[in-house]
Amino acid sequence: MQWRRARPRREVIQNSKEVLSLLQEKNPAFKPVLAIIQAGDDNLMQEINQNLAEETGLNITHICLPPDSSEAEIIDEILKINEDTRVHGLALQISENLFSNKILNALKPEKDVDGVTDINLGKLVRGDAHECFVSPVAKAVIELLEKSVGVNLDGKKILVVGAHGSLEAALQCLFQRKGSMTMSQWKTPQLQRKLHEADIVVLGSRKPEEIPLTWIQPGTTVLNCSHDFLSGKVGCGSPRIHFGGLIEEDDVSLLAAALRIQNMVSSGRRWLREQQHRRWRLHCLKLQPLSPVPSDIEISRGQTPKAVDVLAKEIGLLADEIEIYGKSKAKVRLSVLERLKNQADGKYVLVAGITPTPLGEGKSTVTIGLVQALTAHLNVNSFACLRQPSQGPTFGVKGGAAGGGYAQVIPMEEFNLHLTGDIHAITAANNLLAAAIDTRILHENTQTDKALYNRLVPLVNGVREFSEIQLARLKKLGINKTDPSTLTEEEVSKFARLDINPSTITWQRVLDTNDRFLRKITIGQGNTEKGYFRQAQFDIAVASEIMAVLALTDSLADMKARLGRMVVASDKSGHPVTADDLGVTGALTVLMKDAIKPNLMQTLEGTPVFVHAGPFANIAHGNSSVLADKIALKLVGEEGFVVTEAGFGADIGMEKFFNIKCRASGLVPNVVVLVATVRALKMHGGGPSVTAGVPLKKEYTEENIQLVADGCCNLQKQIQIAQLFGVPVVVALNVFKTDTRAEIDLVCELAKRAGAFDAVPCYHWSVGGKGSVDLARAVREAASKRSRFQFLYDVQLPVVDKIRTIAQAVYGAKDIELSPEAQAKIDRYTKQGFGNLPICMAKTHLSLSHEPDKKGVPRDFILPISDVRASIGAGFIYPLVGTMSTMPGLPTRPCFYDIDLDTETEQVKGLF
Repeated sequence: MQWRRARPRREVIQNSKEVLSLLQEKNPAFKPVLAIIQAGDDNLMQEINQNLAEETGLNITHICLPPDSSEAEIIDEILKINEDTRVHGLALQISENLFSNKILNALKPEKDVDGVTDINLGKLVRGDAHECFVSPVAKAVIELLEKSVGVNLDGKKILVVGAHGSLEAALQCLFQRKGSMTMSQWKTPQLQRKLHEADIVVLGSRKPEEIPLTWIQPGTTVLNCSHDFLSGKVGCGSPRIHFGGLIEEDDVSLLAAALRIQNMVSSGRRWLREQQHRRWRLHCLKLQPLSPVPSDIEISRGQTPKAVDVLAKEIGLLADEIEIYGKSKAKVRLSVLERLKNQADGKYVLVAGITPTPLGEGKSTVTIGLVQALTAHLNVNSFACLRQPSQGPTFGVKGGAAGGGYAQVIPMEEFNLHLTGDIHAITAANNLLAAAIDTRILHENTQTDKALYNRLVPLVNGVREFSEIQLARLKKLGINKTDPSTLTEEEVSKFARLDINPSTITWQRVLDTNDRFLRKITIGQGNTEKGYFRQAQFDIAVASEIMAVLALTDSLADMKARLGRMVVASDKSGHPVTADDLGVTGALTVLMKDAIKPNLMQTLEGTPVFVHAGPFANIAHGNSSVLADKIALKLVGEEGFVVTEAGFGADIGMEKFFNIKCRASGLVPNVVVLVATVRALKMHGGGPSVTAGVPLKKEYTEENIQLVADGCCNLQKQIQIAQLFGVPVVVALNVFKTDTRAEIDLVCELAKRAGAFDAVPCYHWSVGGKGSVDLARAVREAASKRSRFQFLYDVQLPVVDKIRTIAQAVYGAKDIELSPEAQAKIDRYTKQGFGNLPICMAKTHLSLSHEPDKKGVPRDFILPISDVRASIGAGFIYPLVGTMSTMPGLPTRPCFYDIDLDTETEQVKGLF
């Protein structure tokens, strides 16, 4: 009999061991962890659990609380385990009087391996036992009756007495599914008669003294699970009288312990399954386009976005991988990259454009329209990756950057205003570093070596210690000492003095507002600065090198390293001075720790969008973040698409995307979508100037085939630029309502003649993704072709040669001309060891040349390089072509004239 009773437990453990072994064959590092919260000091069950777990191959962690722990203290521990991604199951080993609904339902149902939560019980009652965890004690009762005693439960009268709560509910449900009739409670009227009639009696708690054993008929099968299994307390057991079959409490407890281990293995299997990529089950939002098309903000407000946690779940993100900001946006944690590291990437699509008018030609709109078409209309997983817009254009001339019409990111107000505060974090970090530079110069100017050293390494409780970043500086200086008292006078001076040459400072303060009067300023005018003043300037925040670092980094550790090696000036000996030297790297990283996480939003049709980083395209490299692209490529899966956007024309944004971003990320693009408009082509064909805020001339609103034909030279040149990199080009003609069929057909025909894989008119602005289905099909077909991607130049070439290659091959210049200052900077950066970095040209976006009014395809021009700067942390050298402003100004009538807030509804008005 003892062998027969032990057999079910051995079978369960052996089966669990085999299943776990199979799971670990594909996931060698996987080892499920069971957490047990114990309130009490009885360790009997703890030892049993530990032995069974070790035999199976699980890990167990015990959280031992005092026996008198309060409900709140137990719930607090439960909530900690709920959020611990290393734990796959949670069980409670507490006294029966503590099993309140509040405690039980604090458990995450997916970790509730004892099946005590209302959600797991509800699924069991509904008949979805395969989707939930079933009480191991209740399952043990059934298993022992059927396998150890050999009872056929169908039609049997079963009396369950003394069971309470979740155990009672689980027992009744399982017995009823076996065809048994059940009743419960010790205090049931006519209990004696019921005991006499019962075929099987299940004792859920110890028998009250006033109920005599003679009430139980000899020959009745009795199962005793009165041992408070979860609390670890052992009851007195049942007397050994001549029942037909007596299964004692220890049998139930041991089998239940084994079944809990089985539940743990199931939990681990589910967890592994969730870690793997799966096809999205995306609920797309329906559009009801109106004609005429309303304003962008009216369209945005007319659509109700999905809750962002729902969207996250639809695209395969786990609950602990998102941080929710309000209802419609969330940050995504970088841990998802580790989880999906073995998942194949999707196809990688870049949206660039021809040389635009000052109004912009709709690259963001095309990007959104394309992913809406792919996912909402062709049922293909796709992700849009966009830059975060700067407040400068939003309140200046251009307006927001959420797309437009029926192809935009919603809610557009949140997209364009603050979002999750990333740009504010960059501003804070940038200006902290700026303050550190001038403060250090001031203190070095006014203190002796000894006083400076004593303040940099102060006595704390009578002890001087170097901080971690100071130890790194000592190592850089070749001083292999860790005790501050052992440095020589020479070493003290070398360590304490950065000796910054103020004339070489390249680090500027930033502000995310267009303010022309901050382009040149004088700092240090106050008496407290002791005569130290210098000329400085403000840049727009998105031109900060920290923004470029954010866009190009691939991990938190990489970002910290990049921030540390940012060069802010040279010392008086010509050596570079970095953020690490100033001791500010750790603080910068702290300010940027949340900004590194991509922001999740959605399109009007409910498809996912990452909005992350926003480096200026004519000053910096003009592309959204590497991290957003990498996460999106994993989430869409091998057959999916990630569509990311480059700033301005292909000569600027696309060239930098390939030569800078692709070098940093290691990602290989499959297709370029080149956006064109009839309006821009007419301008390049000799049409009148286009000015923001001024009505278009009739040449742009009436058919003019000749202007379109002449202007296609710019489109043809941009196609050729893309072909330099070996990537197929699909031209997306963003159609406006004034464009005629003849003009549209001409552009598509000339584009294909110029070497485009395809050219497709797009109508997403007026009807949403449905209007870009043809573009989506063309992109899918082009992406199926083999990519022959190549970089334009070898980074080991001298800096001047790399600049000349871009000027001649991309812009069409005859040659370059370096100012003496630019040449001196190139010589300095080369001497400092930075000559092997890629080039980021800061050039006007309004022409292929350096002169904004030169349209079409300028030829035989000399490209003037007025200055050269270095973004060492970001990892590029950036020459300034002609006169480039890093701080835009406001026009006579900025956009803010139209922006207002309804103080009753709190709705934003006038944003576009």
